[in-house]
Amino acid sequence: MHNYSEIDYGTLFDMFLNSRRNYADQTAFVYRAAGTEFSVSYEKLYEDVVILTRAFASRGVKKNSRVMLLSDNRYGWIVTDMALVALGAISVPRGSDTPTIELEYILEHSGSEFLVIETAVLLKTHEEMLKGHKKLKAIFLIEGEKTHRWFDHIYSFNDLLEDRSLTQNELEEFAARHLQISQDDLFTLIYTSGTTGVPKGVQLTHRNIMYNVRHVPQLIGLLETDRFVSILPSWHIFERAVEYVALSKGCSTFYSTVKTFASDLEKYRPTLVATVPRLWESLHARINTTLEKESPKRAKIFRTLVRISTTTNRQRRILRDQLPVFEKTFFLRRWLRQLRAAGYLLLLALPDKLAKSRLQAVQVKFGGHLRMAISGGGSLPSWLDEWIDAIGIRIVNAYGMTECAPAIAGRALNCATFSTLGLPVEGTKLRIADEQDQPLPPGTEGEIQMFGDQLFPGYENNEEENSKAFTADGFFRTGDLGKLTLRGELVITGRSKEIIVLASGENVDPSRIESTITRLPFVNDAVLVGQDKKGLGALVVPDFDKLREFAASRLNLIIESTEQLRGNHQVLEKVRAEMNRLLHSKKGFKPFEKLQNIHFLEGEFKPGEELTNTLKKKRHVIEKKYHELIGKLLK
Repeated sequence: MHNYSEIDYGTLFDMFLNSRRNYADQTAFVYRAAGTEFSVSYEKLYEDVVILTRAFASRGVKKNSRVMLLSDNRYGWIVTDMALVALGAISVPRGSDTPTIELEYILEHSGSEFLVIETAVLLKTHEEMLKGHKKLKAIFLIEGEKTHRWFDHIYSFNDLLEDRSLTQNELEEFAARHLQISQDDLFTLIYTSGTTGVPKGVQLTHRNIMYNVRHVPQLIGLLETDRFVSILPSWHIFERAVEYVALSKGCSTFYSTVKTFASDLEKYRPTLVATVPRLWESLHARINTTLEKESPKRAKIFRTLVRISTTTNRQRRILRDQLPVFEKTFFLRRWLRQLRAAGYLLLLALPDKLAKSRLQAVQVKFGGHLRMAISGGGSLPSWLDEWIDAIGIRIVNAYGMTECAPAIAGRALNCATFSTLGLPVEGTKLRIADEQDQPLPPGTEGEIQMFGDQLFPGYENNEEENSKAFTADGFFRTGDLGKLTLRGELVITGRSKEIIVLASGENVDPSRIESTITRLPFVNDAVLVGQDKKGLGALVVPDFDKLREFAASRLNLIIESTEQLRGNHQVLEKVRAEMNRLLHSKKGFKPFEKLQNIHFLEGEFKPGEELTNTLKKKRHVIEKKYHELIGKLLK
């Protein structure tokens, strides 16, 4: 029998072996299938992984094999993922909504020889493309049976997992696989949106992900009794890291869906949730809408209680010096500010006590046992941050990237300073740099750059992007703009790179959409907006003469005034419809890449202002200039 206690906790596979040893009888996952709920112990998870590893190996999957995993979050996903980890194979994960044209590129670019796909229906969707992919050695179906005759090597999990017999020798051979895997081995290749419309393959090693597995539990005080409700796509590194962290400490994870998330919070009573800002916005809207329907008077009282709680929380933080400080303040000025805050707290003591007690009832909507929530995959808007805080939920506003597997900084238990993203994760070097990559002092805006064990080795077969991504001294250029407080906490102020991250956590390449919609004859230029918003919008620089012709020919509208043309609702909606017609799934665009709203600008972008001298768009400048407009455009 293998001695698990001697295993060095250095790779994901080591972690998996240790978790089975330490938490065998505890619940690892709860999921639904065909209307039935299943509960899986760590021992059962281990057996499933051993059996699937054996099945994969018998069909040619081995160390360093590239295996595309096309599936949304489900129990079969984590079993597949850990089986590939055990084999030393490199997973290439993607969600079920991946357009065929993008899937084809990733299969080819990654050199994937095997495909694990979620359902027979999804396989049928991509069948024509897959027929032409000659490198595929086998296809594995998580759900469903083989119904296609065009390829002999298609296997269903139902058949692969039917034989559940395991010999002692097989168990020992499985555990001994840890000797074949090192910290610097790649374990996954995650393709994210690129600035040119071509996805970039982010290489991540065991060292990268284990940095997160080691440090995140300390930051959130993770316990083996903690319960997670999972809703985010498992192929996203944020959700993936959360599941690994949960596994490492013997926690339970409950797989949910967007439709059942609200009810699942009440049913499973999680102690921790990891979500993106969009879900918090949905819960905020759900609670307020429900109250408004039940009683407008109660809804008004609720909003008043939230305002009281928000105000007193802020004054209490002023008193305790728990707000960001960017420059040294004269002692007397700081003391007077704190004295004023103390006065406010005395005046609001009774209203605040009432507000806090009433707002506790809202926590039942989150299961009543939630001790902490983690928000990532995009910046949490300040108003939402304050609302979550007002109802009494401890929120960890985290900052990370796929290239960092993903943690960079977070306002966790080691940081009480509100309105920040907290301190860098232990062992992470973080700096704000100017355009020459020179460090800037606290309070000065610049690019966020980082270095640490979580930092990826580079992009797959992409020397051009690699040369842009790293500084001469090895720091990673995040492309985000920010500044540091005097205490070293991070605050994001904008973005200097191209990618837009929606509130749902989805990454969008703006240049590809912009180049598509500017094909329309009445569009001179366009800037896509939507960072941390529910959806996308476009600021459009029109050719007004051609726009008048369009309005006349398509809408029978004769509009001479430029101002009236800019504000005409019919024209705006018709142009938006024309743009969305071009952003079709057959062209490789995803549903969330449609435009929710557009706005016609008065004049063109100017060099030295919105444009560089080489006429490239300064996105962060444009976003700042039109901040209020964007807020109204994408409410």
